[in-house]
Amino acid sequence: MQTPNTLPAWRARPLRSRRAALLTSLSLAVGALAAINPPTASAAADPVAVTVNARAGLATVPDTALGVNHAIWDQHLGSTATSDLLRDAGVRMMRYPGGSYADIYHWKDHTAPGGYVAPGTDFDTFMAAVQRVGAEPMIIANYGTGTPAEAADWVRYANVTKSYGARYWTVGNENYGNGHYGSAWEADDHPDKSASQYARLVVEYADAMKAVDPTIKVGAVLTMPGNWPDGITAGADPGPWNQTVLSIAGPKIDFVDVHWYPGGTAAESLTRTNQIPDAMYLLRQQLNRYAGPNADRIGISFTELNVDAGRTTQPAALFLADAYSGLLENGVFTAQWWNVHNGIGTVSEVAGQTDYGDFGMLSSGACTSDGSVCEPPLNTPFAPYHGLSMMNVFAKAGDQFIRAGTDQPLVTAHAVRRANGDLAVLLLNKDPDNARPVTIDYAGFTPSAAAPTVSTLTNGATGITTGQSGSATSRTLPPYSLTTLVLRPAGTSAGRPSAPGQPTASGVTDRTATITWPAATPGGSPIAKYEVYRQNGAISEQLGETSATSLTVGNLVPGSRYTVNVLARDTAGRVSGASPPLTFATGSPATSACTVRFTANNDWGNGYIGGVEITNNGTRPINGWTLTWTWPTGWQQVSSGWSATWEQVGAAVRVIPTDDNRQIAAGGSVSAGFVGAYSGPNVLPTAFRLNGTVCATG
Repeated sequence: MQTPNTLPAWRARPLRSRRAALLTSLSLAVGALAAINPPTASAAADPVAVTVNARAGLATVPDTALGVNHAIWDQHLGSTATSDLLRDAGVRMMRYPGGSYADIYHWKDHTAPGGYVAPGTDFDTFMAAVQRVGAEPMIIANYGTGTPAEAADWVRYANVTKSYGARYWTVGNENYGNGHYGSAWEADDHPDKSASQYARLVVEYADAMKAVDPTIKVGAVLTMPGNWPDGITAGADPGPWNQTVLSIAGPKIDFVDVHWYPGGTAAESLTRTNQIPDAMYLLRQQLNRYAGPNADRIGISFTELNVDAGRTTQPAALFLADAYSGLLENGVFTAQWWNVHNGIGTVSEVAGQTDYGDFGMLSSGACTSDGSVCEPPLNTPFAPYHGLSMMNVFAKAGDQFIRAGTDQPLVTAHAVRRANGDLAVLLLNKDPDNARPVTIDYAGFTPSAAAPTVSTLTNGATGITTGQSGSATSRTLPPYSLTTLVLRPAGTSAGRPSAPGQPTASGVTDRTATITWPAATPGGSPIAKYEVYRQNGAISEQLGETSATSLTVGNLVPGSRYTVNVLARDTAGRVSGASPPLTFATGSPATSACTVRFTANNDWGNGYIGGVEITNNGTRPINGWTLTWTWPTGWQQVSSGWSATWEQVGAAVRVIPTDDNRQIAAGGSVSAGFVGAYSGPNVLPTAFRLNGTVCATG
């Protein structure tokens, strides 16, 4: 969380740990990452190709999707004006009592020792605001200075005494910031500040709270993959924070709570939204690996999001819409902005607009300490409020996200399919200087000839403009703008079959997988067959078809991630909507002429000590070898290495032996090491080739 800038700072956000490179002795060739050149007028004149694919289904928009944070230092938390603005923006979940304040807040006497509590911010006032907005509450139980009994009493008051029906309760806030990893901003009175102790107490909190109301959902705090202190093991914990917490508390929790402040310049924060799919993949991997049986029942929430640059101007609006869309299409059940009101910060100019450095989406009406600059009047919406309002135009509860993509990194696209057959497309132009013409191609959907309904938020605008104009297939996006198109289909969806149910994968090997799904419900005609598609970016590639509800697909690539959908086609040729997505990863072969053991140890938050051990499983020695693999992302690299010559071009790594280890005896092994670096979610490789042969992994 970020505290109100008009009050004394109660803590600072940690800097990612840094460590000097350990070894730099051997040659390293790293291919430079492609830089985005500054846009030019001529480049901006080239149309951007946008693809919207209705066959490639993603997650469904939940009724708790659009969220915000309220804080007990905000005296306007319960005002009618504030609540009405949040309702109009489509807010459906509200978090209380305010980030780090949650770990010093005592609800019974409405106090926060060491912090400021504004009048008119007690729990009942908050709940009245929640009800006026038409939202659900998410409540943070005090872990830092509270007890399980205090939390259970809060549940009793909320749901038994007052019948508020508050479902979502998180145990603490950013509790990894209690000093266990060095940086300390979060209050924690427990002598043992380890991840293990937090997890053990989460179990106690969950048991006590659910003894009062077994219908509630209890959440635990996790770290964002690729962000401090992700990957770091401290003290006697058995592993990093997420692994430790999930291994102990996983069977007792119902959701996890993650925060993300991407940092950097406006351009950098807008680029980092491309890390969301990999972060979500790693979070789901961690849940499945460590949280015990039926880990799919555990939801993921992102309850604090904001930027460092352009907090009240267009970068924040663009980031909010892009991040909320990216998170929701990957299955998050709520995304929440920090904060509603916060206070004036460092004033600057961003893209020609005055930026007040305020984490709030509504103006606090405050001035700088010297009185030289004042914010607009209280509750004047800042750009992120309009970005949230655009999300409310774009994605409605029950809509299914579908895959959309572009061929230009400065233009981002998202899309949803509505139950009535309409399709909405959100287009973001992240170029602050140039308009961007776009052409839009649709797969699995034919738009009607009618002009689409167009909603636009331009740089510096005081609201969204809406009208009907242009065509469904081409448009020019103003600089630094958000645009939503709502399109009617050319035909009717009447009589088509329902979408198949959630697919599952079994028998996954390096080359094959069996996909199984619940049958679709026929519409006007019997179902003739099911078609299974793989998502390849915004393009669908058919893997096969069958009249049954299971299909074994082959010719898969080892060590690769696949997201697939199933569609039903009836005897009249009508095609259903896409099933929910299934993501799985192929591994390495069970047996091979070689085995590679890849290790990643001593992680310090943006790097680690890596190693490869290569074993010759054959009956003859190997004289000369080359080991290759491809990193799953573009932000991973080999920084330096030893016992081999290490080369990297793009994401491709090549390891060549030195003179003293170029031979691997039959049944023998050789090893080499490297310093790995990453600047985003660190998805490790799982497929390795030795002299072109795919190896087993150990």
